[in-house]
Amino acid sequence: MPDKGSNAHSDNSPVDQLNETDARAELARLAHIMAAANSAYHRDDAPEISDADYDALKARNLEIEARFPHLKRLDSPSEQVGAAPAEGFGKVTHTVRMLSLSNAFDAEDIADFDDRIRRYLGLTAEAPLAYTSEPKIDGLSLSLRYENGQLVQAATRGDGAVGENVTANARTIADIPQALTNAPEVLEVRGEVYMSHPDFEALNARQAEKSDKQFANPRNAAAGSLRQLDASITKSRPLRFFAYAWAALSEPLADSQMGAIERMAALGFQTNPLTALCDGPDALLSHYAKIEQVRATLGYDIDGVVYKVNDLGLQGRLGFRSTTPRWAIAHKFPAELAWTRLENIEIQVGRTGALSPVARLSPVTVGGVVVSNATLHNEDYIAGRDSKGGDIRGGKDIRVGDWVQVYRAGDVIPKVADVDLSKRPKDAEPFVFPLLCPECQSEAIREEGDAVRRCVGGLICPAQAVEKLKHFVSRAAFDIEGLGAKQVEQFYRDDWIHEPADIFTLKERYGSGMQQLKNREGWGEKSANNLFQAIEDKRNIEFGRVLFSLGIRHVGEQASNLLARTYGGWSEFTEAMGGASHEGPEWERLLGIDGVGEVMAKSLVTAFAPGAERDSIDRLAAHLAVQDAEQPQNDSPVAGKTVVFTGTLEKMTRAEAKARAESLGAKVSGSVSTKTDLLVAGPGAGSKAKKATDLGVETIDEDGWLTLIGDA
Repeated sequence: MPDKGSNAHSDNSPVDQLNETDARAELARLAHIMAAANSAYHRDDAPEISDADYDALKARNLEIEARFPHLKRLDSPSEQVGAAPAEGFGKVTHTVRMLSLSNAFDAEDIADFDDRIRRYLGLTAEAPLAYTSEPKIDGLSLSLRYENGQLVQAATRGDGAVGENVTANARTIADIPQALTNAPEVLEVRGEVYMSHPDFEALNARQAEKSDKQFANPRNAAAGSLRQLDASITKSRPLRFFAYAWAALSEPLADSQMGAIERMAALGFQTNPLTALCDGPDALLSHYAKIEQVRATLGYDIDGVVYKVNDLGLQGRLGFRSTTPRWAIAHKFPAELAWTRLENIEIQVGRTGALSPVARLSPVTVGGVVVSNATLHNEDYIAGRDSKGGDIRGGKDIRVGDWVQVYRAGDVIPKVADVDLSKRPKDAEPFVFPLLCPECQSEAIREEGDAVRRCVGGLICPAQAVEKLKHFVSRAAFDIEGLGAKQVEQFYRDDWIHEPADIFTLKERYGSGMQQLKNREGWGEKSANNLFQAIEDKRNIEFGRVLFSLGIRHVGEQASNLLARTYGGWSEFTEAMGGASHEGPEWERLLGIDGVGEVMAKSLVTAFAPGAERDSIDRLAAHLAVQDAEQPQNDSPVAGKTVVFTGTLEKMTRAEAKARAESLGAKVSGSVSTKTDLLVAGPGAGSKAKKATDLGVETIDEDGWLTLIGDA
């Protein structure tokens, strides 16, 4: 689980002033916060930070990665889409991933978007380039699959690759056709499920009459209604659907984005009437202004405008980054603001020991939602300074009793943006950030380059121990059925488990006759038996899940899976980590993995060095049969090889070359090492070419590369 109250705001240091140490720490912090935010928003329908905060964090992460590309993390937020699907629904693997969109916030961002596309395609500034512009609906993404004109499947986004099967629920939505005439044999239509403002108000009124839960806003109401296990409940809710995209097709809908939208409308789907064709950035901005002006009168929520290259042939050439298309961008609306009183500041301790300050507010309505909590980020933010000691908010600190400005763009914990000093109580005292952990009284230190103060108590700190155990049983880790956050807290409180290995000795220690467990509140003989069986079932588990479950700082889910694929087996990996220091072949091998930076490498080496943490890992591993990582199956000539590109490529851009290599199963690295299999060197190749020669690495030119991959 993420740290509660995690710092959802950067230290405000301009990126161009960050040194490499600060940049590493900031990227690690951003990855942690945004992973938690993705799960809360996409999987749980219970956002914890605002859209505006999330967008600002994402933009800062991208800016730092652009300045320090060699520090990009494997669990970078720029590589993440959504969150794993929730339990209770069947899982659907999307034939085409459901990706997110990059964000823009001003005219300069739109000009940069247009310029990037032109440079990628080799188009001049004067060449015509049309875009579609459409409102960005604030709802829940849905993919509909039709075969021979019949609706056969509906699935939510999930984590982009795997979503939830909500077919029965989707069939109850009037805007979704059950059958199509003159449609392609296979057609996947994608769009947004939403709820209109009048329908939302009527639903909440009915909920209040029945003393049932009321929804914070239409987006939450739509998401909660679509994801009901009982389809009759969904049917009783006034859901709507706008179609705006497609995935698998047996034949093209059209040769342009606008043409495809018109075709979907002709097939019977609702498409947004404000969608327009625009020629260049100025026309896009003009249409954005038009939509913003009528936003309040639409009767449904939008949070921006989406721009897409109109020509589908050009979309195909532009292709995709790991999580976003190059040919589209979301131009977001500004956040909303409100003022309220800060009643108290509380400190929460998370899994990594981070001490996170949380504001308790007098409840205030911001953008139609009542909020009473805010993240205060870190001690510097409270004091009115950035990590370099520079002023933020004009140097105004934040004190209990202050009148504070908050903003949000969704039903989420807002950010404290400003303080009204004219309303500050005369007896308000500066907030003193604790130097001791409030949970265990261990020292709370702040390492150089870290914006967060952390408890050094480790597993003796109950807050850290419990949060680490919650992370261990989380969905992307061991995912033990019947052992969730609530049960972990209970067992820890009862002194039954202190570390992950203890879970696998529960039955041996407390399962005799099931008496001790089944007599606990909420447990019976059947549930106890089911839990012990679920634990047994997880003794045989994938390498990547084990590594991720350990909760090592800076090592996320994607990084764990990459390391598993790279090293293959658990024994080889642990031996390599145990033998790695900050020099030597194993250290160089670790740093040579594309996407593993020095910060992540140090965390791994520290975790597997002799000591209490390594002992805990070994005790866990003794109870497991860790499966070797599956290697990608690809019969291309470069599958499984590590490739480095250097110099100038003349027949394709570097981005295209990298994307093509990765699609063929190759690993693209930014540096030459003993693990490099192939160097592709264009004109101007320098030190990398020399190092490849020294190491005996095969080197070919761009023509040789194109010949090698051929039609693969």
